[in-house]
Amino acid sequence: QVQLVESGGGLVQAGGSLTLSCTVSGGTFSGFAMGWFRQAPGKEREFVVRITWNLESTYYADSVEGRFFVSRDRAKNTMYLQMNSLKFEDTAVYYCAAMRYYNQIIQDAGAYDYWGQGTQVTVSS
Repeated sequence: QVQLVESGGGLVQAGGSLTLSCTVSGGTFSGFAMGWFRQAPGKEREFVVRITWNLESTYYADSVEGRFFVSRDRAKNTMYLQMNSLKFEDTAVYYCAAMRYYNQIIQDAGAYDYWGQGTQVTVSS
């Protein structure tokens, strides 16, 4: 069974950088895409970015485009999220997710089949 494990969260000052990782365990990932979502206290889960596994096609939320960069290492079964110029409003629990098959509904959490446990990112102002 596919399991997703996030790491790399922590506390960082505004303007700083942080890199999150999401590793797939339980076998080689052969799905269509992976993505990152985040959820701040009292708010709904929010789409951040998606990357297709074979072609590395990416799609970013407007709120992070130009500051966050997603990548993946197929050999390591790992997806990364490089977060730069962090803002207080980026504070949230960040979740990685995996999509088994093609789905054009990129930003909907319901389109993803597997989820990690989440990692906390806190940006101090």
